[in-house]
Amino acid sequence: MQSGYENIKAEGAELIAISGDTQFGAGLTQDDLQITFPLLSDSNLQTVSDYNVLQQPSENLARPATYIIDEDGKIAWTDLGQRYGHRTNSGQIIAALQGL
Repeated sequence: MQSGYENIKAEGAELIAISGDTQFGAGLTQDDLQITFPLLSDSNLQTVSDYNVLQQPSENLARPATYIIDEDGKIAWTDLGQRYGHRTNSGQIIAALQGL
């Protein structure tokens, strides 16, 4: 998503990623991948649980999920991955934003 981040911002949206890693681990990922959008830590998996995207309760692993939240705070679009490794690309996000 980093490669399309500026295009997402040009649509008037902000990209925020949430990781189940610790704050330190998320920071390492952000540095390693040179991510310039916010990458937040959810190491207690509270947000993962709130959005019901826990892949396997025994694994404490979130399945990939992308949400567009509108200006009223409501979910306007969702892409739920079925397995680890599925990622929504920036083109899909931009198309969804343009369709709102």
